[in-house]
Amino acid sequence: MKSDFLGAMPASARAKRWSRALALGVLAASGATLVAGCSRAPDDTAGAAPPAARNVTLTTAQRQHLRLQTVAPGAFHTRVQATGRVDFDNERATSVVAPFTGPVTRLLVAPGDTVTKGQVLATVDSSDFAAAIGAYRKALVAAHNARRIADMDADLVKHDGVSAREAAQASTDAASAEADRDAALQALRALGVDAGTIQAIQSGHSVAHAGGAIRAPIAGTVVERLISPGQLLQADSTACFTVADLSHMWVMAQVAPAELAAVHVGDRADITAGADAAPITGTVTNIGGVVNGDTGLVDVRVAVDNRAGLLRKQMLVEVTLRAQQASQALLMPSSAVLRDDENLPFVYVAQADGSFARQHVTLGDRSGDNVAIRDGLKAGQQVVTDGGIFVQFLQSQ
Repeated sequence: MKSDFLGAMPASARAKRWSRALALGVLAASGATLVAGCSRAPDDTAGAAPPAARNVTLTTAQRQHLRLQTVAPGAFHTRVQATGRVDFDNERATSVVAPFTGPVTRLLVAPGDTVTKGQVLATVDSSDFAAAIGAYRKALVAAHNARRIADMDADLVKHDGVSAREAAQASTDAASAEADRDAALQALRALGVDAGTIQAIQSGHSVAHAGGAIRAPIAGTVVERLISPGQLLQADSTACFTVADLSHMWVMAQVAPAELAAVHVGDRADITAGADAAPITGTVTNIGGVVNGDTGLVDVRVAVDNRAGLLRKQMLVEVTLRAQQASQALLMPSSAVLRDDENLPFVYVAQADGSFARQHVTLGDRSGDNVAIRDGLKAGQQVVTDGGIFVQFLQSQ
């Protein structure tokens, strides 16, 4: 029917009709091509895999620029990368609390000063000090008299001068008085009274001043001074100084719970305090048993020798934890790993026909210049370790 209809049309009308049909056909073909082209584009949301890349065949001269290596299992030490914050070694740092009540009369040290154990840090005009000296004097006299009476009764009981019961009571009183004397002496030492002052009191000499001294309980560096001249201190409650041994510090590394299986007490840790700084070696001494509710991470404590003075409290550092025990895995030089357009790691593997095929791999831990391969390769395969970029360029042509 259509051919009869067209045959009945004038020649000019039939030409226009065929031209319009031809144009529509071209547009339809172009649309199909466009749709087909769009359907071949990668769709990240659908997770479509990119088309497999063709193998690369090189000439003998081109192969001279490549370096191959056979993949083989080897020993490596697992590494865990983390960030950390520097803190004082709490076993070598202490807060100095006022042992008595009174106003500060003199400050003898400033932050940054190095002090020895027992060194005076500040003096305080304290009635507690004078009261403790008076109590010790009385205890000394009481103990001396009680012991003298006990010795006399012990001699008299031999000659029936006193009863045995009286002699025993005198001995008990002497022992009690001596216990009070020792307690009073311990109270003086707790107040920081120096040995020279105690010897003067024991000799019956007067003490030149009635003030008290706040002394350093350990040797180290004064890192904080929390009091000022004239400030009224309260016994056993006012924090005055913080003294720390800065030759040893702690680094609290933040590690994800999923990586804790690779971390053990005694593992080595490399601490990097800056981009150009040399690593400082430390040792893992404790692994926290609680996950931080804010960060979702676990504290791993690293003890570090800081005699060079490179670490400061609250400094942020990079931490590399290295397992002591070696693990086995397929190892390959890191230089062999390249990245595709989707940033996925791959290597070039030599084929039986002499060509090179792109093979995606799953990377594991690094060990020096090598990287462990979790998946994608088998022992005995040869990979390009030097010249892979050249092969990638040829593959893209």
